[in-house]
Amino acid sequence: MREGENIRQVAELGVNWIGMIFWDKSPRNVTMIPTHAGIIPDRSSLSPLTSHLSPRRVGVFVDEMAQNIITRVVNYKLDLVQLHGHETPTLIRNLRHTLDPDIRPGIQFIKAISVESRNDIAAYKDYADCVDYFLFDTKCPTVGGSGSQFDWSVLDAYDGDVPFLLSGGIGPDDAARVSDFHHPKCIGIDLNSRFETEPGVKDITKLKQFLEQL
Repeated sequence: MREGENIRQVAELGVNWIGMIFWDKSPRNVTMIPTHAGIIPDRSSLSPLTSHLSPRRVGVFVDEMAQNIITRVVNYKLDLVQLHGHETPTLIRNLRHTLDPDIRPGIQFIKAISVESRNDIAAYKDYADCVDYFLFDTKCPTVGGSGSQFDWSVLDAYDGDVPFLLSGGIGPDDAARVSDFHHPKCIGIDLNSRFETEPGVKDITKLKQFLEQL
């Protein structure tokens, strides 16, 4: 997300995390300079009913230079870094060592794993000791945001200890399907392109209805 008022409206729905994409090939790329208050509203700008639910900020990067990631973490006060390219475990370890605790104490890392079949799940093993979460997304040529789903049953092959997010084309009509999905390490879902009115802008009505159904 990148539009301040749209972000505030989504935050009011009580979502836990808000994602911002820092990749210049994405139509959702964040290019604005953050204000002193940051791009995501703080608790004082939310309604009394949801002011305690200020979402955590996730920055999404694709094969980005370490220094550019660090700069975005500082400027946008990111709580989590999501790596969606071919980043190495060594890069992730170095980023954590650089950021925590001196620059951004408690920063957490998500590694996206592109999935088409059960054979793709095993890629998690290279990162199991250096990330806080995985995100299993649909394998596609566009590096995410395709609106396409993969067969969630292949996640039965995931036997790791790191919690994960379910991603990949989840849409307004999928509440029942999400409710029926069960895995002991699944801690949330990623909602993106199929809830947009245009790239980077969420349809508040569709999101609200989906969350209520879920």
